[in-house]
Amino acid sequence: MNLAGRAALLAALFAAGSAQATGGPRELVVTLVADLDDDDDDGVADSVSEKVRDKTATDVRWLAAARLMKLTGSTGVAVRLLDGARPQIDRAAGKRLTRPGLQGLRAGKSVLELAPVARVGPVARTPHASAQNPAGLRVVVNVLEVRAYDAAGRPIDLATSHASIARTLPEELDPDREPSLPDVDSIRWTVVGPTGTVPATIGVRSTTLGGKPLDRLKAVALKPTACPEGVTADLECRSTPLIRATSDEIDSGHPSSAARSLQAEVGGRIVVEVSRQKAVGIRVGGPRHSAIGSIDRYRAQMRVFIVRMSRGGSVPIGGDEKGALAIARREARTASALWGQCGIHFGEDSEVKVVDPPPAHLLAVGCDLGLPASGGQLVFRADQKKIVSRLAPGDTPARAARRVAGALRKAGFSATVSPNARTLLSGLPTVDVLVRRQSGALVTLSPLDGAPLSSDPSLAACLGEVDLADGLTHFTDFDAPAGTVEERSLVKAFDDGDPSSIEVLIVPSFARTGRIGESFIRAEGASIRNAVILDRTGIRAASRSFALAHELGHVLLDMPGHPDDFGVDSPNMLMDADAADPTIFGPRRLSTAECVRSIRQSGPGGRVEILTPWPLYRTPTFSAGRSR
Repeated sequence: MNLAGRAALLAALFAAGSAQATGGPRELVVTLVADLDDDDDDGVADSVSEKVRDKTATDVRWLAAARLMKLTGSTGVAVRLLDGARPQIDRAAGKRLTRPGLQGLRAGKSVLELAPVARVGPVARTPHASAQNPAGLRVVVNVLEVRAYDAAGRPIDLATSHASIARTLPEELDPDREPSLPDVDSIRWTVVGPTGTVPATIGVRSTTLGGKPLDRLKAVALKPTACPEGVTADLECRSTPLIRATSDEIDSGHPSSAARSLQAEVGGRIVVEVSRQKAVGIRVGGPRHSAIGSIDRYRAQMRVFIVRMSRGGSVPIGGDEKGALAIARREARTASALWGQCGIHFGEDSEVKVVDPPPAHLLAVGCDLGLPASGGQLVFRADQKKIVSRLAPGDTPARAARRVAGALRKAGFSATVSPNARTLLSGLPTVDVLVRRQSGALVTLSPLDGAPLSSDPSLAACLGEVDLADGLTHFTDFDAPAGTVEERSLVKAFDDGDPSSIEVLIVPSFARTGRIGESFIRAEGASIRNAVILDRTGIRAASRSFALAHELGHVLLDMPGHPDDFGVDSPNMLMDADAADPTIFGPRRLSTAECVRSIRQSGPGGRVEILTPWPLYRTPTFSAGRSR
């Protein structure tokens, strides 16, 4: 063996563990962690996979020192010997190992006896490396097992279950919490191993949905604890305090619980490190216990539009277009972080655009009153074409709208009839007519030479003009089901026709003070639904009120009001009506009941499936005769 080969062999031995060269076989001591997690996301622990490759092999310790050797004996069942992708513990005796590796199975100690294999040379059989290694290799493997338990002491399967984000204040800040209501989202990590091998500390870190580093606890102390049932007497156990996963850095950074809290993201992972090396990981999902069982992960589609003050004018946030897009994406990430308490994510690739306010493309037949026609006609321009539509006595707004749409289509335009929910002010539901060119571009509607749009004494018509210079005219308690004409013209201009997607529009301001955001939920007969409007004040409020996440809550929960409208005020809950507090005590929490309601109302089986299942792991496939 040349000098370079000897150097490589020594480096491999040093990396794998400690080696002793006495008169007999060399001894190599290796410490592993049982591979009980699921790095390849197939819902099966890596340690029982039939083939170990790619991500399944993340926690395998490859042994260059044992290459071109054979297994001659083994004791203990804490580890299995691999040769490349296939487990070889039962069939490697006498077979040359070309790529040997060790994979931990359970806490304990195993010993593997390896001997050199004769290699066939170009002339004759000569013993391989016999001068340097006459007696083979004895590998002593100490396997640690890292287990997860919830606050009630129930085990959490690292391959088939998941971590969840805290939905309550830390116990240090909630002394009135009943002992029977522990923080079931926290995880206590317990390390089991041969006596004398369990470390004094571990590291805990988290990653994002895309696998990027998110947060870290560098040295979490392990204290001696009674071992769980079934652990043998030759093993010892140490445990961490309950580790909290939080939705944001304000929660994770509070001094009272910062030593045991880290930020996490639904779809990401929480990873435990032993001796600064990855030991086990667990995915992050929704609540593990609820009225509908364990909540995995759901995804909603959100489309965000930042509306300029005027055509080609200034953006309402960020100073310029680049800044506006960055802030809007940050708000979308924050909404996903908070709704991660329920296992809900809005995706990493939400559509975000800067747009001009739409032209007056909407004709509101009936305006806000929705009275039947007495007789007359509607006259206006679509682009530069004159449009005339007769109104017969007794025509409802719906019938009149269909007549107008027919006239527009004859003139070569695309016209969509869009009914509205009936309001407290309207006799009949009003109906909008949305006009586009055949190319899909919005048409500009205008009065004909200053004449009124309708000559009918009872059935009026209005143009949906969006003028943001004086603020967006917003709905009141009287017209909330339909929204104002200006709101409808804005929202319907960017509606994709898919009720399962949520449109979010960011405008400079609302017309009257006191409002920073509003939402439209599905109402009987409503044409605006699953839409949110925020102004720059709502964005600037940031963690004081989390306006976007709050308004999305109205949509997902299908709830027009607030829990504290007629009940107990809960300023630390996200859906509180009026809380504004940027600290850990502010409006950021979601209850398990709210998580369940959002899935029942907006998930599979709801009236509109806004939330679609997004499994944390793919369905595993098994070989014949194997069961899970």
